[in-house]
Amino acid sequence: MLSGRRLDLLDPSPLDIEIEDIAHGLARVARWNGQTKGAHIFSVAQHTLLVDVCARQKAKALDPSLRLAILLHDAPEYVIGDMISPFKAVIGDSYKAVERRLLAAIHIRFGLPPVLPPDIVRRIKDADAGAAYLEATLLAGFAAAEARKFFGEPPVLSAAMIRDYLTPWPAELAETRYLERFGKLAG
Repeated sequence: MLSGRRLDLLDPSPLDIEIEDIAHGLARVARWNGQTKGAHIFSVAQHTLLVDVCARQKAKALDPSLRLAILLHDAPEYVIGDMISPFKAVIGDSYKAVERRLLAAIHIRFGLPPVLPPDIVRRIKDADAGAAYLEATLLAGFAAAEARKFFGEPPVLSAAMIRDYLTPWPAELAETRYLERFGKLAG
């Protein structure tokens, strides 16, 4: 990692995980395999911030640990990349096992339980699906009906939020905003 840490993907240690490495990596990993509109990629870092906004729109008062779990929900992708869901299904359990081990180490590093309770996982998945709907329709060329079929109903966000969070940012901005949000949640 740029921090100088060496991360063992098969046996990741929480001691080898730094938020700066996560933010840097996620800001440079493209969602939708880069098949999105805009001058820049739509990064996983920006996606996680959009998921955070979607979750906060549904429930104004979220527990700080839930907010941190939302921000970190795709954190393993800083080292293993983002694969589209159909390809993850083809790869199967091997990918998922590596992803689970990394996420558990990340959670421990930042004071979360290695495995989140099912109700928190469900809330994250709901907000993630809402963000995916918006990304699919506004950035990846999906029709609304097709997006509803895959992701359910869209979240309700203001026009200003949509403009901000769904205009792809340069990597440096995505990294900075991710670290700023982490600072607010972890501080």
